[in-house]
Amino acid sequence: MAKRTYTAEEYRDTVAALLPPLPVVALPLADCLGLVLAEDVVARVSLPPFDNSAMDGYAVRAADIARAPVTLPVADDIPAGRTDVQPLEPGTAHRIMTGAPLPPGADAVVQVELTDAGTETVHITASVPAGKHLRRTGEDVVEGVTVLHAGTVLGPPQLGLAAAVGLGTLPVRRPPRVIVLSTGSELVAAGEPLPPGHIYESNSVLIAAAVREIGGTATVLRFVPDDVDKFRAVVAEHAPGADLLITSGGVSAGAYEVVKDAMTGHGVEFVRVAMQPGGPQGFGIFLGLPVLTLPGNPVSAALSFELFVRPALLGALGHRVVDRPRAKARAVLEMTSPGTKTQYRRGRHDDGVVEVVPVGGPGSHLLSAFAASNCLIEIPMGVEQVRAGDEVTLILLD
Repeated sequence: MAKRTYTAEEYRDTVAALLPPLPVVALPLADCLGLVLAEDVVARVSLPPFDNSAMDGYAVRAADIARAPVTLPVADDIPAGRTDVQPLEPGTAHRIMTGAPLPPGADAVVQVELTDAGTETVHITASVPAGKHLRRTGEDVVEGVTVLHAGTVLGPPQLGLAAAVGLGTLPVRRPPRVIVLSTGSELVAAGEPLPPGHIYESNSVLIAAAVREIGGTATVLRFVPDDVDKFRAVVAEHAPGADLLITSGGVSAGAYEVVKDAMTGHGVEFVRVAMQPGGPQGFGIFLGLPVLTLPGNPVSAALSFELFVRPALLGALGHRVVDRPRAKARAVLEMTSPGTKTQYRRGRHDDGVVEVVPVGGPGSHLLSAFAASNCLIEIPMGVEQVRAGDEVTLILLD
């Protein structure tokens, strides 16, 4: 039976459908950076929670300094954090620090630069209007209003706001727990001696880093040998508690394709995608765990993650925007493509995204070219040649 062939767009949607939304959990603010808020949250307090001073200076009645310069007795000293603030009597001033509560009766603050900074009496050289240098209760946020909406990606400002309104935890989509598994008896860990006929394993490093970059956790299982029973045993041991298994290698048409041999007929479908590089792919549920099987060549694996896995994981995390930005640019050099497939060439665009230069060739083994690129050049099906000066579509990686 012939494998089904997908377009890149069809396969992207298929992979997205495999991963349901991740569970909602309440996490401490320190663990929420980059995650997506799952529910609206409301302020527990107003911001500011009380009337306070926006300046270091003197709390006054504006009418008392309307004819400045004037000298007033300093009746009290109010640092930030003080709670027993006394009312301001007419004809007096209270020395006050930024953020300190405004005394009842005061309607303005004179900044210290307009005074002699006195502590017993203060000489004020200029008047200020009522309301000057005050922060009123609820001026920023009113208690009980929604301050962050579901779907918000939580960056430093959003986490700071949550803390400011008294929220110690936030409801977010839990980070995905991903198992990354590289197969192949020929693989050797980087840094170890390299025997003849072996290669250094890089796919798990690349894929695990890509998972972590978008907020997931990655458990790496390296060097599972080309043995079906051992492969199944390793997966069964680590599947509980995981959200996704990503394998690389073992899915092509040749012999000793352990991933394909172990999973065919057990919930995983192996298909072809009309793209170059990265055609052989697989997806399904194996031992109750969603599985995506990527090709073994490094660029094919990296490209497959970028086009299919990354948007699916972002969608499961609750992101509304899951795709990389796209742009148009002029090709600087000629490129050829099969025409029957969508080709993704590695490229480097200029700062203005006006021109793009292909980096390396179309081969799936040219990892250094991918590392030197800041975009993918998408050459659609039906196009066999791109001439210098032609407009092309870029997927921006930077």
